[in-house]
Amino acid sequence: MDSITQEHRSWNMSRIKGRDTEPEMIVRSVLHRLGLRFRLHKRDLPGRPDITLKKYRTVVFVHGCFWHRHRKCSMAYSPKSNQKFWSDKFKANVDRDRTVVGTLRRMGWRVIVVWECQTSERDVLSRRLKSILR
Repeated sequence: MDSITQEHRSWNMSRIKGRDTEPEMIVRSVLHRLGLRFRLHKRDLPGRPDITLKKYRTVVFVHGCFWHRHRKCSMAYSPKSNQKFWSDKFKANVDRDRTVVGTLRRMGWRVIVVWECQTSERDVLSRRLKSILR
């Protein structure tokens, strides 16, 4: 049983952003400080990657740990209410992510996934992105 009303739950869920999230803004800032230029949410690529670095033929997805089920992450908890719904929702998200990554790789793109929890330490994130993009 949910501890809040259906209307309040709906209101909460409506506030969740799909783009321009804080973790995404952090990754953009780090890439920009590294001197890299990029495009956002390219519609002509599968999965509409959050960031596209055409020069490096690389796309970056900034995944929320909760929504995309980051393994062994405390932020990827499962809600106690409506468990069947959430289980199906999370499975569909993970399956879609796997399909999109496979399709992009077959198209010749390098795919980088940055998890929400990895954005808290900008120096570590910066070093990681810098080493991947060399």
